[in-house]
Amino acid sequence: MATTAAAVWGRAEQQDFRARVRGCLLGTAVGDALGTGDEAFGRRGAVTSATQMSLFTVDGLIRAQVRRDTGAWHPPTDIHRAHLRWAATQRDWGPDERRKDNGWLAREEWLYARRNPPRACLTGLGDERIGTLAAPKNPEAADSGALARSAPFGLLVGWEPQLVCQLAVECAAQTHGAPAATLAAGALAVTVHGVARGGSVEAAVARALELLAGRPGHEPVTEALTAAVGAVREGVPDAGRVTGLGAGEDRAEAQLATAVYCALVAEDVRHGLRLATVHDGPASVTGAVAGALLGALHGETALPPAWLAELEGRATVLELADDFSMEMTQGAALHTATESSPGWLSRYPRA
Repeated sequence: MATTAAAVWGRAEQQDFRARVRGCLLGTAVGDALGTGDEAFGRRGAVTSATQMSLFTVDGLIRAQVRRDTGAWHPPTDIHRAHLRWAATQRDWGPDERRKDNGWLAREEWLYARRNPPRACLTGLGDERIGTLAAPKNPEAADSGALARSAPFGLLVGWEPQLVCQLAVECAAQTHGAPAATLAAGALAVTVHGVARGGSVEAAVARALELLAGRPGHEPVTEALTAAVGAVREGVPDAGRVTGLGAGEDRAEAQLATAVYCALVAEDVRHGLRLATVHDGPASVTGAVAGALLGALHGETALPPAWLAELEGRATVLELADDFSMEMTQGAALHTATESSPGWLSRYPRA
């Protein structure tokens, strides 16, 4: 098979990318678990639907690349199908072994636990009609449910940031139609994209603000991000500044701004995540978003080992992260229009 991707990605670049992908996905889960609280759901390190849906977002991104060989190239559709597979985990008792098109992730039994899924996610994925920007599902939904699953779009480091933003926005509209909710998802994706490419959080946020400007309804997100950047200069970070950014409210732009602020002022990952979750709002979302940013920025080795040791589903997260890295760097060696690895297609069916 062709090995074009391997020629484009040097070994050091592949290793750096893999570390950032692992950091982003593990950081999402660790922050989610920290925000959920000790002994939530009967165990330490338990995650919520924020992590579950993020994993299915990654699964959809891999499937989109695999399906491209067939000439079918519409990532929003593949992401929607992946999220429908997540929705099935919230209805069914366990994996349906008769479904050969589910792939390996939908056979992971631990993902079938119902962990506070946002209502808009359940209703938006309650049937097979796909929401679009022109006709979104739940047009009034402005909570952080779509934001919580959108960091993985930023790991498409080979894409231009405006395309990453557009994909995240379109996919957010599949469950959340309020402009602030969709644009917050796009802004997060662009910010993750910037740091995953090796840039600073400050530069990535500035790029996100540039891409938001001119989009209808961008003002709440723009104002929230601008406030987050401004808060960095106001003194020592504390719970009061986090609360002042709206962390206690389940609005997508408030959770994004809080997470960005915590990533900007973090002394290290532990400090950033503790700061992101020290409020009475949807702390699992703020923790997940801050964890995604800090993990993509610093890589997996910066995450606290003791927190990782207790993390629910850690092996699954690592396996999926490495599959994503392999697909993005070695995809041409795994599948083409004429020749493919049967094992890879079993994991990520084209159907």
